[in-house]
Amino acid sequence: MKHCVYLLFVCWTMAVTAAFAQPSDTVFVAEFGAKPYTFENNVTRLQQAIQACKERHAKVLAFDEGRYDFWPEGAVRKEYYVSNTSTERECPSKIKTVGLLFEELEGLTVVGKNTLLMFHGKMIMLAFDHCRDMQLKGLHFDFERPSASEITYTKVADGEVEVSFHRDSRYEVADGKIHLYGEGWRSNLNHCIEHDKVTDHFYYSQGWNTLAKSEATEVAPGTVRFKTPVGFLPKVGNTLTVRDIIRDQVGMFIYESQDITLEDVRMHYMHGLGIMSQYTRNVTMKGVKCVPRETTGRILASSADMMHFSGCSGKVSVLGCTFSGAHDDPINVHGTNLRAVEKVDDRTLVLRFMHGQSYGFNAYFQGDTVAFVRPSTMERYAEAIVSGVKRLSERTVQVTFDRAVPAALELDHDCVENMTCTPEVEIRGCYFTHTSARGTLVTTPRKVVIADNTYYKTGMSAILIEGDAEGWFESGPVKDVLIENNTFVDCAYQGGPAGAVIALHPSNTVVDVRRPVHRNVRIVGNTFRCPGHPALYAKSTSGLVFTGNKVEDLSQKADAATPVAVFNGCSHVRMIDNEWPSSVSWQSLRWENMPKKELKVKF
Repeated sequence: MKHCVYLLFVCWTMAVTAAFAQPSDTVFVAEFGAKPYTFENNVTRLQQAIQACKERHAKVLAFDEGRYDFWPEGAVRKEYYVSNTSTERECPSKIKTVGLLFEELEGLTVVGKNTLLMFHGKMIMLAFDHCRDMQLKGLHFDFERPSASEITYTKVADGEVEVSFHRDSRYEVADGKIHLYGEGWRSNLNHCIEHDKVTDHFYYSQGWNTLAKSEATEVAPGTVRFKTPVGFLPKVGNTLTVRDIIRDQVGMFIYESQDITLEDVRMHYMHGLGIMSQYTRNVTMKGVKCVPRETTGRILASSADMMHFSGCSGKVSVLGCTFSGAHDDPINVHGTNLRAVEKVDDRTLVLRFMHGQSYGFNAYFQGDTVAFVRPSTMERYAEAIVSGVKRLSERTVQVTFDRAVPAALELDHDCVENMTCTPEVEIRGCYFTHTSARGTLVTTPRKVVIADNTYYKTGMSAILIEGDAEGWFESGPVKDVLIENNTFVDCAYQGGPAGAVIALHPSNTVVDVRRPVHRNVRIVGNTFRCPGHPALYAKSTSGLVFTGNKVEDLSQKADAATPVAVFNGCSHVRMIDNEWPSSVSWQSLRWENMPKKELKVKF
């Protein structure tokens, strides 16, 4: 009996010892002194907590409920070349300031419970750098002083205007002129978008340029009076949203990582570009809201795109998300075309980043499949596999292939597209509003599904599919796109290709019905409530199907000359079984560079 008791005691002791020897599954930020509502700088404390996660192989990093503050002082400083951000002249240094840096971690969930992370100055709020299987849940991100200012017209007379500044905006009247500033920065090169409270439209505006040049007087805290030029009569109640054009940081950076999920996350303001996912495999955004925090009364949540996916692979899923208050596109998915500028030998080329704001990052990896692209036609005319990559400079890279470079390649003209770094895309159950730009941009050759979304008052085309090798150099032609069961309300009021709600607009200069760029696009079961705008514009697209859609009456805002669809160089187009206004007929279509027989249409 005593022997049995002794054995039980030994077993229990060993079990307890083993349990304490195992790394803890959860790291609490409070362990490192990070507690809510202290309004102190928690940057260093979070760095310690993140390091503890790495050392303990933790599964969870947990925040308590409440507000945590972060300043640039003490934050990580690291060089990142980020796609679609800034030129060498705009931002010579690529050293970024990162509040929460997760580097080379795996299998970690960062979780909060109604937790607000409040940032100060200008910084990347959070970065996943070479991470795998990471999740972010239940966290809210915001800036104490957003880098965009919001200014509302309160009184308007010829020669005199009064405005009210949002309480989160900062300004100073000096030498009779208005100046915008923040925590450690000032706003220099400004861009202005105006919100019309009556129409709920966002549109490009010169209002700030006028105010900035006018004599200013502060008449009360937050209220400034301007002596404005005669004839300047803005609308009382309209709000100017003003931000610096330089994209020196991004909101969040997901860099060369894999299997990253954001769930129930709130992005209330993002400086520069928004959530940038760059050359990452499998990204899921579930229930993410890129919207202003309700208690602030602000209308802007990002000074550029909200979700940007550059060179990603696997699958990009954006599910049940909300986008409101962007100074650019809520979603943009694309790759990057580099131009061939030198032939080193039969299998080796020097390739160059061409667009001013995209360069310096890794665009090719050993084993990737690439396509050779002719910009004038956007044709992928040959393929190869990358066998070696050598960085030559910020702008140029030497790439060696497993076979000879195509004899048809034209130097200083043709491009090389990375086909491996292209994702499947699903955008479903989302809501888009309050943007002067587009709602969704997608260019990828893999399967794309855009379904069950609402696009409400997007300034330009709600959905734009481009692909170019001479402008933004954002690849490339699509092969399998389903746009289904979406609702479009008052979209394209500010323009877009042909002013269309959905636009397929590749950049090819040679338009030949026998040489399509895009293929197999199906637009099925959607509702268009956008009077005065074509439902569809399509260029160089083959196998286009438009069926089961409902297009409401155009007569409110359009004359008889307003087309319902515009085609340029398309082939095998089917428009059948749609619900059109009674006035629509063949005369409501426009087409060029193609014979009528390529259109199978039934009204």
